[in-house]
Amino acid sequence: MSGKVSYVTKEGLKKLQEELERLQNVERPKISKAIGEAIEKGDISENAEYDAAKDAQGLLEAKIAQLQDTIASCRVIDESQLDTSKVQMLNKVTIRNTKNGAKMTYTLVSETEADFKAGKLSIHTPIAQALVGKKLGDIVKVKVPAGEMEFEIMDITL
Repeated sequence: MSGKVSYVTKEGLKKLQEELERLQNVERPKISKAIGEAIEKGDISENAEYDAAKDAQGLLEAKIAQLQDTIASCRVIDESQLDTSKVQMLNKVTIRNTKNGAKMTYTLVSETEADFKAGKLSIHTPIAQALVGKKLGDIVKVKVPAGEMEFEIMDITL
C-alpha cells in the first residue's frame, strides 16, 4: 500500500470501483481462457501464445493490485463542506492570463479524476498548486516549463 491518500468525489470513487470490477470479472476470465487455450495446443515451453497470455496476466494483475491500492487510500470529499472563499479541491476556478487575456476554467480534482480535455485539472499540477488557498481577484504566478505565467483568479464556484 502506498500510504498516499487520494481525495475523490463519490463519482470518482464509483468510476474506480467499476474499472476494478471490469478488470476482475471481464478481463481476468478472458486471460485465463487464453492461457487455457494455449495450454491445450501442447508444449508450453515453446508456445508464444502461452507466453503472451502469461505476460498479459502479469500486467493485468499488477493493474488490479494498483487499482485496489488506490481505492483503499481514497477519501471521499464531503462536497457540502466546501466553500468558495478561497481555492480548494473540487472548486471550479476561472483564471485569466494577465499577458494575453485568455480565460480558462478548471475544476481541481485528484490525480485519478484528472482529465485536461474535460477541464479537470489534477491538484498536483503546478497551476493548481499555485491556485490553492488564493482568493478571488488574487494574481498568481506559476512556474511552468516555458517560464513564469501570471493568472488572475476571476471566479471560484462549486
